[in-house]
This record gives sequence, structure tokens and C-alpha cells, in this order.
Amino acid sequence: MKTIYQVDAFTEAPFKGNPAGVMLVDEHFPAEKMQQLAMEMNLSESAFIIPNGNEFRIRYFTPNREVPLCGHATLASAHIIYELGLKIADEPIVFNAEGGVLTITKQDDWIAMNFPAYPLTKIDIPSDFKATVGFEPIEMYSSIYDWVIAVAALEAEVLHAKPDFERLKTSGLGHLMITAKSEQPDRDFVLRVFAPLAGINEDPVTGSAHCALTPLWHQKTEKTEFNSYQLSQRTGRLKVKLLNDRVEIKGQAITVFQAELKV
Repeated sequence: MKTIYQVDAFTEAPFKGNPAGVMLVDEHFPAEKMQQLAMEMNLSESAFIIPNGNEFRIRYFTPNREVPLCGHATLASAHIIYELGLKIADEPIVFNAEGGVLTITKQDDWIAMNFPAYPLTKIDIPSDFKATVGFEPIEMYSSIYDWVIAVAALEAEVLHAKPDFERLKTSGLGHLMITAKSEQPDRDFVLRVFAPLAGINEDPVTGSAHCALTPLWHQKTEKTEFNSYQLSQRTGRLKVKLLNDRVEIKGQAITVFQAELKV
């Protein structure tokens, strides 16, 4: 009988951070069933881990589609592997995902993930952006996987943004990150993430967003290490570091419950 876990990622407290479903399956477990389970869990992402020798394949599903990479579901999956004793604390975990090879290590109470850095291309600000999202950005960028990044002048603009999700879907902003330099001493930048085209109006905490935001804030500050804070209702904290063409993303996680699959 298969066990599915729900893990709150990028937090040390339950009911904060970003919840992800995690299930260990074998190579014969069908993708159709993964998608059905992700829809049943109705979380922003569920991850399915397939052991492969000393490494693991990993696949990520939103409630309505498979995606190539997901930070919080990777963190949740590594947390479960360490918690179950499939790897001990000083052993790295290697995940082979569609979006790349991911190496995970445990550092005290934090789990560190090594992700590819995303390229950035500066783009024009759409004339209807303020009407769609609620503020006028100072600049915008595009990246891979259809992501668009808008930089706000103030942290408060990120906090109080009220996107029109239906307009986001039709305006080329269906995968949108908004970010600003933080005004708080314990954080360097803040963000929110909206992905209505993937069935997620607002993602509570988004590790993979930092594949683009870490090089972006490096360009702006010349720093390589940052404390990040996601201003969703659940909130989330991350530590990130630029390592040439890679990004180290660190977070904490806690298992909230597990359930046995009966079908």
C-alpha cells in the first residue's frame, strides 16, 4: 500500500510555508495516476519520487499539469527521504528532474538544494500592467518556462498587489513573479508568485522562483547571498546563494500528515 505525505516546506512551523504532496513510487506507476493524485491533493504541487540506484527520479504535478521543476516539492521530497532514513544526514540526494539534475544536502536543520540559474532578458512593461496587477513596476524581465518578473519600487507594492487572475491568463502574465528590495533588516528582498495558467492563482512559497530572482538581485547589488521572504498569506523564508550558473536554495520543512492510498 502506497503512502502519501503532506509536508509544509520553507518553514519550521506547521501550517506555514508551502504544502506539497510527496509519494515514493516505482517506475511502473503511471503518470495518469500521478496527475489524478495531484488533483486529489489539490496542492500547488505534488512530487513523485522513483528510486533509481543511488539516485532518484522526480516528477512534479500541479492539479492540472506536469511541470519541469519545483523548489518546495523538491525540499519536501528531500525532507521525507531523510526522515524515512533512505539517506542519512551526511549523504547527498541526487534528483533527476525534467528541469535538470538537482543535488540536495542537509545542513543542520536546513536542507540545501542546488538548482540551475535561470537566464534573464529585460522586456518592456505592458501598458495595462498596473490595471492588471495593481502597481507600476520599475522594470520587467522574462525568463524560461514562460516566467515574467516585475520589479516594484517598494516592498508595500508587492504586499498589497491584487492581481486580476483572469486578465493575467490572457495578457502574457500567467506565470508572474513580483519582487522588491526589502525594507526589513532580516531580509534582502521579498516576492510573490502568481501562476494561474498552471492552476495556481498564488503560490505560497516558490523555491524555483529564486533560480531567476537570485541572479536578478545579484545584478542589482553585486551580492551573492540573500535572505528572501515570500509575502503570501502563509509566508515563507529562504536562504539563497548564487554559485556561478547554479543557485543554492536553503529551507526547512515539517511533515504535517501521511495517508495510505487505498485505490
